[in-house]
Amino acid sequence: MEIGIFALVIGAIFVNNVVLSQFLGICPFLGVSKDVKSSLGMGGAVLFVMLLATLVTYLLYTYVLVPLNLTYLQTISYILVIAGLVQMVEIVLKKIAPALYQTLGVFLPLITTNCAVLGVAINVVQKHMNLLQSVVYSCAIAVGFTLALVIMAGLREQMELTSVPKGMKGVPIALITAGILAMAFMGFNGLVPLP
Repeated sequence: MEIGIFALVIGAIFVNNVVLSQFLGICPFLGVSKDVKSSLGMGGAVLFVMLLATLVTYLLYTYVLVPLNLTYLQTISYILVIAGLVQMVEIVLKKIAPALYQTLGVFLPLITTNCAVLGVAINVVQKHMNLLQSVVYSCAIAVGFTLALVIMAGLREQMELTSVPKGMKGVPIALITAGILAMAFMGFNGLVPLP
C-alpha cells in the first residue's frame, strides 16, 4: 500500500508517536523532560541524529548490505553509524552551543542507545520506504518525539507548582502522567492509514 507524504507525517507525529504509541525512547523521554528548554534541545539533537542516521543507514543498506548479501549485519552496522553520528553531534554542540551541551549533560550520549533512532532506521527498511519517504518519516518521527518531550516537560513544570503527595513526587507521577498522555494520543488512532 502506497501512502502519501502528508499521511506519513501525520501518522508518524500523532497516530504512531514513537514514544507514546511505540514506547521507544522512554529513557530520554523521562530523563530530559524536566524543563522545556532542555526538551527542545534534546528534540533538536534527536532530529539531527535521526535524519542523518536514517539517510546514512538507508544508503548503507541499499548500496552496501543488500548487494553484498550482508543484510544480517544490519543491526550492528546501524548501531555503529548511530554511535558515530552522536559523537559528531556531541563535538559540534560542545563547540557551538556549550550551554546546551551542559544542559543536556549525560542525556546526549543516551541518543546513542535511544532505541527510537535505531527503530526508525529499521522501520524504514521493513516498510520498504524509498529515500524521500525515509527522510520525511525520520523527520516526522523526530518531531513527534520532540512534541511528546515538550508536552511532558510542560506538564512536569506545572506539577512542580502543584501539591503532589510526597510518595508520588518525581518519577512515579511522571510515569502516571506519561500513561495518561499516551492514552490521550490514542485518540488519534484511525486519523490516517498507517504504512
